[in-house]
This record gives sequence, structure tokens and C-alpha cells, in this order.
Amino acid sequence: MRSLAASILAALGGFIILVLEIIGARYLAKDFGGSFYVWVSQIGVVMLALACGYYVGGALADRHGRLGILGLLLVVAGVFTFAVPNVSPPIIEAIIGRHPTDRAIPPLWQKLDPALGSMCVFLFPCIVLAMLPPFLIRWLTSRVDRVGRSSGAVIAAGTLGSIAGVFVAGYILIDVMRLTDIFRLMGGLTALTGALSAVLDRRFGSKPVTRE
Repeated sequence: MRSLAASILAALGGFIILVLEIIGARYLAKDFGGSFYVWVSQIGVVMLALACGYYVGGALADRHGRLGILGLLLVVAGVFTFAVPNVSPPIIEAIIGRHPTDRAIPPLWQKLDPALGSMCVFLFPCIVLAMLPPFLIRWLTSRVDRVGRSSGAVIAAGTLGSIAGVFVAGYILIDVMRLTDIFRLMGGLTALTGALSAVLDRRFGSKPVTRE
């Protein structure tokens, strides 16, 4: 039961991150243009979020080990993602508007502005979602000799969720939903993932790690 629950949560986290990455490039393109730099910025920012989330998540998991803590962060990240269509336009407008209108934007900022916009919108929720795998691995692990198995199951589930997120976002969601509605859907899924994490924490708690 614990292994199945962890796999579902990991898959949900991977799915949401990749949907945000794909639709994020589309979202940024309406303000920064559909250039190569928008895609580079979005991919780079999401990769940065993954690195930060894995590291911070691992440290918090070792220190606290309770999914309920991460559940609260996921709910906050879900609310933020839900509100992106409302809160991000002034931020992006400020990034673009700081350049004088009577001259061309310098080439360097044509490359970096999309990265700034992506960081303001996507860095926080993706960091929190990336904290799921280390928390789940710690939550699953009760014996040192099973760490590899637990890690493999969580990472595999997260990767499968990411694959699904790429194709669902690219082939379905963008065609049938507005970007605003996709953000709200992903925000709701993120908050749901947080709520499920809290429920599992209350139901099962965390296990002490032993060597046998």
C-alpha cells in the first residue's frame, strides 16, 4: 500500500512539472515571443528547480521525515499555480517595461528576460514538486538494504509521470483548454497531491530506518 501510494504521488509530481514546463513556454511566448530563448529559459529554469527541490527535499526529509510537512508546501504551491494567470502579468510587464520604449532591447536581455519571467512564475512550484521524490524515498525506506529498491520505484514512477505530462500537455491540453484553465487544473492537482501527502502521513506516519 505504501509503495503504491508513493508511486502515485511521484507520478503526479512528475506529471505536473512537465505540464508546467510545456505550457510555460507557450505562456511566456505571448510576452517574450516564440523564440528559441524562451524554450532555453523554460527548460533551464525547470532544471534549476529540480536540482534545488531534490537537494532541499532530501535535507528536509532527513531532518523531519514527515510527508505532512511537504503536504503543506504543496498546497501553498498549488494555490500559487492556480493564481498564476492573475498574479504574473504585472510581474512580466515590469520585466519588459523596464526597457526604454524608444530603443531596441539589448541582445543580452532578449535572452535573459524570458529566464527572469520563467523564474518568477515557475521556479517556486517546481521546486516544491521536486521535493516529492526524496521525501517519498525517505518515507518508504525502513531498511538500509532496501534503499535502492525504494529509490528506483519512486524515480521510475516520477519519470513515467513526466512522460505522460509531456504528451498530455502537448497533444491534448493545449488543444482543448485555455492556458488559464490549465494553470488552474495544475494548481488543483498540486494542492490535491499535498492533501494526499498529509492524509498518508496521518495514516501511516514515517518509519525509522534500520540496518536489517
